[in-house]
Amino acid sequence: MNIGIPKECRPCEYRVALSPAGVEMLVKAGHRVYVEHNAGAGAKFSDAEYEQAGANIVYSSNEAYGRADLILKVARPTDDEIEKIPEGATIAGLLHLASARRSKVEQLLANKVTAIAYEQIQESDGSLPVLRPLSQIGGVMTAEIAARFLQSHFGGRGVLLGGIPGVPPAEVVILGGGTLGTYAARAFLGLGAHVTILDRDVNVLQRINMQMPGVVTMISTERNISRVCKYADVLIGAVLRPGERAPVLVTREMVRSMRPQSLIIDTSIDEGGCVETSRPTTHDAPTFIEEGIIHYCVPNMPGVVARTATHAFVNPVMPYILEIANLGVEEAIKKNPAIEKAVNTYKGEVRHLSLA
Repeated sequence: MNIGIPKECRPCEYRVALSPAGVEMLVKAGHRVYVEHNAGAGAKFSDAEYEQAGANIVYSSNEAYGRADLILKVARPTDDEIEKIPEGATIAGLLHLASARRSKVEQLLANKVTAIAYEQIQESDGSLPVLRPLSQIGGVMTAEIAARFLQSHFGGRGVLLGGIPGVPPAEVVILGGGTLGTYAARAFLGLGAHVTILDRDVNVLQRINMQMPGVVTMISTERNISRVCKYADVLIGAVLRPGERAPVLVTREMVRSMRPQSLIIDTSIDEGGCVETSRPTTHDAPTFIEEGIIHYCVPNMPGVVARTATHAFVNPVMPYILEIANLGVEEAIKKNPAIEKAVNTYKGEVRHLSLA
């Protein structure tokens, strides 16, 4: 199979769809890999490393797309990129199509593109193996981000996360006790913050209580969310429904009730956001103020720790990529239910119910 790896073109997206080690595995399996010039530069992978792994370096995105039966991406393709995808080809990446514009999905359908979303690859036990490490990274990053934007010269409340003797720590509220929420809690605890997690699943709260006894746990209800918003210095939105738009749990009225200059980090923004006042931002301009509250809503948070993030998601995704390349797209979808769950569009048809 011919596999194309174009350079990512979205702002501050430094990750690359495949490391040289991943390319080497595909080449050894008998496939041809076309890597666009400098595609790995943001993650500090050189063209020479890709060539040593057996890749062919091409010098335009048109060639990286045009030569490929299977296109590997990180971020959802732009309209210009979709136009470059050959009719009937397959694209795989972190697509988040449920929160995309309708026109983008229609463009994929018109071009009979098969779209496989890594974040929706789901094993029989309910786990999301490719999304998990990126959620782990995002969780750790929330504490770093919060520490920065609580500082006075960034417009924050001037609160130290961990406090000091005689001065209480920051109040951190996390909506969602999944992978990202759990790793965020660990990071904030490590810095000495006071952490509260809300989740609708009591079993999740039981697990968190066993792992991190210092974390306050609450059932996620409208009343409880409204209550915690009133005292939070930092509110983390970490809500995920695989393949669906994130539910809006925090209303504008709740945001209005928060302390002035407190901080919202909506990590659900990839799926549309779980806060009514959220809108996507970029690493270049990561925040905005709405209702007197700082909002941080960057969809590709791990994109700026590109080398770590690339290794992190390539490790679990390689077996699925190899299966698709070795068996062919149609056979891989038939034989592996985890891949089938990630198929959003297939030869001009919508295949995922939530997207439909």
